[in-house]
Amino acid sequence: MRLKSKTIKKTLLVAFPNRLILLLAIISMSILEGCSVYSFTGGSVGLAKTISVINFINETGGPASLAQTLSENLRAYYQTNTKLFLVKKDPDWQLEGKIIGYTVSPQAPQAGQTAGLNRLTIRVNAKFTNNIDTKSSFQSEFSYYQDFPQAQSLSDVESSLDATILENIVLQIFTKTTSNW
Repeated sequence: MRLKSKTIKKTLLVAFPNRLILLLAIISMSILEGCSVYSFTGGSVGLAKTISVINFINETGGPASLAQTLSENLRAYYQTNTKLFLVKKDPDWQLEGKIIGYTVSPQAPQAGQTAGLNRLTIRVNAKFTNNIDTKSSFQSEFSYYQDFPQAQSLSDVESSLDATILENIVLQIFTKTTSNW
């Protein structure tokens, strides 16, 4: 073991001939390693270690799988972009909510009172409970939309529009929970 220690010291001294630079490099690496609560997506989870995402409820006439997809996307996003562990009981953070709007509306009027585009809008009411710092808990509405040509039916483009819209809503929810603003 002692031989390894000497070899490591020698290697470090060759790589960093100036001891001050070596010391700064070691301190910098230690600080970066210790910043486990910071996410490079721009958010912070503070002291939280666990999260629970309760299945969202679909209160609209939209696709039956929409709420399940949103819930799974949220779980995946938090697992990928934070060090939070998913749990079912006693979480530090908890997300739950409802899909409260799934509407198609005409956009871009043209001559003859027809629409050149239609817009699909999804609205979600999300409740975030922070069991560590209750001041940052909230209940908010999030929404996003995508336009599609009037010549296309919703059923032709629905799955791709839903995916894009839910991706943006997940990002909005994530940003609000981790921004501490």
